Amino acid sequence: MAGGATGAAETIAFCLADRGDAFLIPTPYYPAFDRDFRWRTGVQLLPVHCYSSNKFKITRAALEAAYQQAQDANIKVKGVLITNPSNPLGRILDRETLCSLVSFINEKNIHLVCDEIYAATVFDKPDFVSISEVMESNTLQHCNKNLIHVLYSLSKDMGLPGFRVGIIYSYNDAVVSCARKMSSYGLVSTQTQHLMASMLSDNEFIERFIKESSRRLSRRYEVFTNGLGQVGISCLKSNGGLFFWMDLRQLLKEPTVEAEMALWRVVINEVKLNISPGSSFHCSEPGWFRVCFANMDDATMNVALERIQSFCLRRVEAEKPAKKKHYWRQNLRLSFSSSRLEEFSMAPADIMSPHSPLVSAKT
Repeated sequence: MAGGATGAAETIAFCLADRGDAFLIPTPYYPAFDRDFRWRTGVQLLPVHCYSSNKFKITRAALEAAYQQAQDANIKVKGVLITNPSNPLGRILDRETLCSLVSFINEKNIHLVCDEIYAATVFDKPDFVSISEVMESNTLQHCNKNLIHVLYSLSKDMGLPGFRVGIIYSYNDAVVSCARKMSSYGLVSTQTQHLMASMLSDNEFIERFIKESSRRLSRRYEVFTNGLGQVGISCLKSNGGLFFWMDLRQLLKEPTVEAEMALWRVVINEVKLNISPGSSFHCSEPGWFRVCFANMDDATMNVALERIQSFCLRRVEAEKPAKKKHYWRQNLRLSFSSSRLEEFSMAPADIMSPHSPLVSAKT
């Protein structure tokens, strides 16, 4: 046990790697991994680039390319780090992908760290598949279980982030022993452990809670994405997590990170919403944004949806040619004057972080 998923992530990094060693990590990925895995350990995170052309699926070719690039740079790769379901994509990794990852790390004799913090937030098919299920099945032959490690927390599935309960589950006894010793620096209080054990022992409550949570997440996701679809905004198909991956590439003036950040600042200043830009998740394609949809009541959600719909329609109207009123979805572009773009390219002192979730303004 560790002080939340943050403490668990840092602990596993200390257990598996030395300063300067690296983990491969598929993009886009949770920005705070740069803090959790790197700040005190000195471990590197090397991107495995994934693209929208195949719905950001992790491919063997991309893994091999990232591994070879590290070898060429004389960087020792100690493992692969994944999140399942993905943050920010809101999608599970299917069994085929998980098997491919296990096969890859076995061949390279490196570790696989699976962050499954959103495991019980899956609200649509296909069902969640844990790496542990893959390990216990007969799908893989001659798999070295000592290379497999799982991170978990109650923060997302049970909505208990403040309790700071993180878990490291490893098939490797040496890793478990090392992590147990290190847990002295991030203990979970006995009172918290007792409360959590009592709650988790109530199977009827847990089953009912997760079922209701899934129902609400599904409904909220459908309302939000359908509403965006009405104004021509598409999203990556999601089935888990507390967020979805929104495609605003057609609203960029040009396909650059600078244009993405300019759009983000416009949304903050004009729409009064904060959606996290893809570049903060190391996404290689500018124009994708993460939208958190589970952290507000229905009334706030309706306000947020109406604002972003109105914003998109205003931009469309501004860009419509005088004599061409159709096919507008193919030509959505934000039209900034040079002074306007310069204004929004400057980060105001009190601007909110791009890592923050979607929030509503008071005015």
